[in-house]
Amino acid sequence: QVQLVESGGGSVQAGGSLRLSCAASGRAFSRYAMGWFRQTPGNVRERVGTISASGERVNYRPAVKGRFTISRDNARNTLYLQMNSLTPEDTAVYYCAAKDTSYDGTWYLATSADYWGQGTQVTVSP
Repeated sequence: QVQLVESGGGSVQAGGSLRLSCAASGRAFSRYAMGWFRQTPGNVRERVGTISASGERVNYRPAVKGRFTISRDNARNTLYLQMNSLTPEDTAVYYCAAKDTSYDGTWYLATSADYWGQGTQVTVSP
């Protein structure tokens, strides 16, 4: 069992930056691939990006590539999402997720996640 708690959400103007954190507790954090997903009302939860257990492999959805950076600190059991050049289209609830994997890879589907955090709201105003 893994417990995930996001923090760092808030309101920012377009062009601004935010850094989200996800603190993990429970079983060994370093065995899990991790990811950030986001969801707006009435829409499916979409992948922002995921990172392998070692941190060596990362993928991003095209809309955020070059603006967002996912990283992890396995010694601190923490996942990060640095978001720069934010636009109103980035407004959503952001969720941290963990996937138990037997290989050092990433994943793409929200339905493949094993654990979820409670989410943190990010609001970007024009």
